Amino acid sequence: MSVMATPPESTKISVGHRLRAHAATHWPQAGDLEFRYRGAFVYVEAHLPDGTAQPLIRLRYGGSARHWGFGLYLASSDRYENQILPSGFPSGSPEEALDCACRLYLDNPPDQGRNEPRRTSESDHLGISIDGAGPRTPG
Repeated sequence: MSVMATPPESTKISVGHRLRAHAATHWPQAGDLEFRYRGAFVYVEAHLPDGTAQPLIRLRYGGSARHWGFGLYLASSDRYENQILPSGFPSGSPEEALDCACRLYLDNPPDQGRNEPRRTSESDHLGISIDGAGPRTPG
């Protein structure tokens, strides 16, 4: 059994600052971000301006502050599932992971809406899962 690394306090602080700055610039509709830490995982939740809370992502620390594994919160199952980022990699920057979740749950930001299709359901989001289930098709 392998033991997952726990991010140091400095990395927790850094990822929080990075994601808050990214959200403020690209996802103002996300409101305030809240972070919870549990072992190697960082859970990110948006506190929307209307007062609702929206779970977004689970980041998995693998020893690097630049590259994190990515789990997307799926409302249909009320849990996080590992995903592959649009880059095709199973890990990447926290900002890439946040963008994926915000496109799904908060729609496209105003500055990118012309270049990307509107996301209307979970099945439209990535279409790829790394849990062995293979490609998903919209139902």
